[in-house]
Amino acid sequence: MHMFEQFIKAYNNENLGELTEYEPLANHTTLCVGGPARIFVQPTDKDAFIHTIGLIRELGLNFKILGKGSNLLVSDATFEGVVVKTDKALNYTTVDGTTVYLGAGASDVKVARDMAKLGLSGMEFLSGVPGTIGGAVFMNAGAYLKEVKDILLKVQILDETGELRWCAADELDLTYRASIFQKRPNWIIVEAVVSLEEGDSDKILQLMRDRKEKRVTAQPLELPSAGSTFRNPEGHAAWKLVEEAGLRGFSIGGAMVSDKHTNFVVNCNEATAQHVADVIAHVKRVIQDQHKLEMHQEVEFFNWDD
Repeated sequence: MHMFEQFIKAYNNENLGELTEYEPLANHTTLCVGGPARIFVQPTDKDAFIHTIGLIRELGLNFKILGKGSNLLVSDATFEGVVVKTDKALNYTTVDGTTVYLGAGASDVKVARDMAKLGLSGMEFLSGVPGTIGGAVFMNAGAYLKEVKDILLKVQILDETGELRWCAADELDLTYRASIFQKRPNWIIVEAVVSLEEGDSDKILQLMRDRKEKRVTAQPLELPSAGSTFRNPEGHAAWKLVEEAGLRGFSIGGAMVSDKHTNFVVNCNEATAQHVADVIAHVKRVIQDQHKLEMHQEVEFFNWDD
C-alpha cells in the first residue's frame, strides 16, 4: 500500500478531521494562486493535530503547515505531500489576566480585536496582519514600530522528535522578519504566550479603526495579494525603490505591481503563481541593475523546485 493510502486510511480510521485529495491551494492562499495538494487535512483539535503530524512523520511524507495562507506564494505544481491547515485544531485563546495563551491557528486580526474589546493593549499592531499567530511568530511580524518579540513570552513547539516543549522568547532569535523557525523547519509552532497591558478598550478600538481606514486608502486590499512583497533593505523603503524604478503597474500575465502601493504584487486577473514569481523576479533584477541592491522577498515561496 502506498504511503498516501496508508495515511488516508489511518487518518480516517482515527477520525482526526476533514481530508480531501488534490485540493487546490489557490482556495487557501490570500493571493488565490497555487496548485493542488495531494492530501489536504484539517484536524479537529490540538490532540488530533499532534497525532496527524506523528502519522505524517512515521510514514516519511512531505508536509506543510498552513494558516491563513497569507505571506505565501505556492507554485502551480501539485504538492506531493500533506498540507495541514491549523484554523480548526489550533484556533483558541485563553486569557489569564494580562497573560494570553494563543493557538497557532488563531487569526491575528480577530485576536487583536478580541483583546481590544477586553481592554488589553499590545496586539494593536497585528490588527491589519491577515495571517495567524503561528505565522506571526514564524516571521516575527511587525507594523507601526512594534513586533511580535515585544509581547512574546514563550512558544510551545512540537519538535522533530514529536515532543511538545516550551521555548522562551529569548531563545528564538527574533529579529527583523526572522526567527529560529526559519532555520528549524522541523519545529512546529503550536501555541504562543504573550504579555499584554491593561488599556482603555474604546481608545484601542478607535486606534485600530483609524489605522484600518489608512490601510484601505493606501493598500490594495480590494485585490488578492500576499501582503508586503519585499523586506526593506537597510536604509531604504522597499516601496520607494520599486516606485523610483518606474515599476508601478508593471505586469506579467494576471500579476501586477500594485498601482496603489508598490510593495504589493497583486493578482489582478486570474494570475498563476508563475506570473507572480516572474513579476517578483523582474523587480529584483531592475533594482539590482539600478542600485546594486539585492531585494529579498518577505513572501515565502513554497513547492518551487529552486
